[in-house]
Amino acid sequence: MLPINTYPRWKYFLLLAILVVGILYSLPNLYGEDPSVQIGREGGEVLAIETEQQVQDILSQYQIVPKAIEHQGVDLLVRFKHPEVQLKAKDILKATLPSDTVVALNLAPATPKWLQAISANPLKLGLDLRGGVHFLLEVDTEATVRRRMEGFLSDIRHHLREERLRYEDIHLDSHHAIFLSFESGSLEDIALTFLKSHFPDLDIVKVVGELKGLKVTLSEPALQTLRNDTIEQTIVTLRNRVNELGVAESIVQRQGLNRVVVELPGVQDTARAKDILGKTATLEFVMQDDEHDVREALGGRTPPGARLLKTTKGHPVLVKKRAILTGDSISGAVAGYDSRDARPTVSVRVSGAGLGVFKKVTRENVGKQMAVVYIETKTSEHLVDGVMVKEHKLFEKVISLATIQSGLGSQFQITGLTQAEAEDLALLLRAGALPAAISIVEERTVGPSLGQENIHLGVISMEVGLACVLLFMLCYYSVMGLIADLALVINLILLVAIQAMVGATLTLPGIAGIVLTMGMAVDANVLIFERIREEMRLGRSVQLSIHSGFERAFSTIMDSNITTLIAAVVLFSLGTGPVRGFAVTLSLGILTSMLTTVTGTRAMVNLMYGNKPNRTFRVGI
Repeated sequence: MLPINTYPRWKYFLLLAILVVGILYSLPNLYGEDPSVQIGREGGEVLAIETEQQVQDILSQYQIVPKAIEHQGVDLLVRFKHPEVQLKAKDILKATLPSDTVVALNLAPATPKWLQAISANPLKLGLDLRGGVHFLLEVDTEATVRRRMEGFLSDIRHHLREERLRYEDIHLDSHHAIFLSFESGSLEDIALTFLKSHFPDLDIVKVVGELKGLKVTLSEPALQTLRNDTIEQTIVTLRNRVNELGVAESIVQRQGLNRVVVELPGVQDTARAKDILGKTATLEFVMQDDEHDVREALGGRTPPGARLLKTTKGHPVLVKKRAILTGDSISGAVAGYDSRDARPTVSVRVSGAGLGVFKKVTRENVGKQMAVVYIETKTSEHLVDGVMVKEHKLFEKVISLATIQSGLGSQFQITGLTQAEAEDLALLLRAGALPAAISIVEERTVGPSLGQENIHLGVISMEVGLACVLLFMLCYYSVMGLIADLALVINLILLVAIQAMVGATLTLPGIAGIVLTMGMAVDANVLIFERIREEMRLGRSVQLSIHSGFERAFSTIMDSNITTLIAAVVLFSLGTGPVRGFAVTLSLGILTSMLTTVTGTRAMVNLMYGNKPNRTFRVGI
């Protein structure tokens, strides 16, 4: 059995290994970032082999010398030494490379290859440190619920007709509930039993009173699943759109029941970002209704099975209601130019279940006109009785009307757009349509200069705080203070390393969390040292005083850290982005400080004083 105040060798080696790993994974933060230009292809396709040489030739032509050119996945990354050169190169490359090439600004970590080989990356910086755009979006999940109930309404009507169960009335109210009324109570009972067996996701109950009949609503589990699926699909679509914008290290995450946070570091064009993220645009391909006169529809008598729309130039067009292809079946879209007349086009690639019907209908309607309908939901706000009310409006317009020359296949082109419209439409089709309308609840723009100032002031606060603590501990506790200072520095190294390893984003509140962690870590050392002093005043030996000091202070340290950890967990659960950043940093700091303060400090004290009864020992002044 080992004497008191000694550790087995394996524990020293384990602590040393943890320290080495911490140093390795915190090192990338010392190398900074290179202003870079990221080059990729629309749709995430692989770049052509000759693209790298083409980029080199273009830069040489304008006498721009890059720091390095390297491949990152399917993209090409061109590094520069100065931001001015980066901006100039980006403009030149965007104007010179083919139109289907995505050229975006980036800040690439300057981490050496040997650190990259072990996946050691620098800390991700939040929006308040790097600069960019922050959006808090609200998803209209109620519209999705209503669409689902409208689908059930149609299915219920169809099934009751097939079963010859005659109903007097069926309608959907404003609270997304379907009401059914029947001629007799017996017919109502039969319908109730039938609907319960065929629609397990619906709650069906009898209603008495004025609205006598059956009330049909979506069950609570099905309602919750539908809302969650809507939010998750919205997040996936927004991520796809952000990727198409070419933004590096973006953040798209859920917040609360029906909100999504989108942070785009480095993006300063707020209008462009809002336009792309907020659009719920999709396409429908429909046949023109040539059986009825459009003038009849203009007079207010739209024929059954048809709808009256307008082209981009304002001309009225009568089209069929039933779509032969929707945006869900589109698997790819690239903006370009027609080889014959150089008009902007969108080359569309179709796959999935809708392709077969599309081929069949176009083959059977050669010589007839097909319309491409652009559908977009826009959100507006207006005051109603002093309360701001959001309203979602559906806008439909025919962007292309062309005669079918032959049966269309899995690839075709859309014309009749401007270059900007073609690029935006291709981007939205590639990323997919949003499942529900979204509105911007909060919008914030942080300039890069403000971000740099935040970093500068944050680093100064950490340096001043750390220097004051180190100086105080060294002066007041002498050698033991030096040990506490070493443990504090190691704690900071481990905290930065763990944040980098788990991919946590460092924000300005996160820096505050680091400063608070340093104070809490040294506070635990003060408890231990004062406890050792108290034991020595009672006349106990050096070894017993050290042992008792650590053992008896442990419960107090544990209690204070657990209560702080609980508070941090609550902050993370209930808080928003900046508060969460603080909570994450504080939580990780508590864990690392427990390791360095209790185990690390004691390991160093054991090495210096353990099992050495004749050694002079003194705890500070």
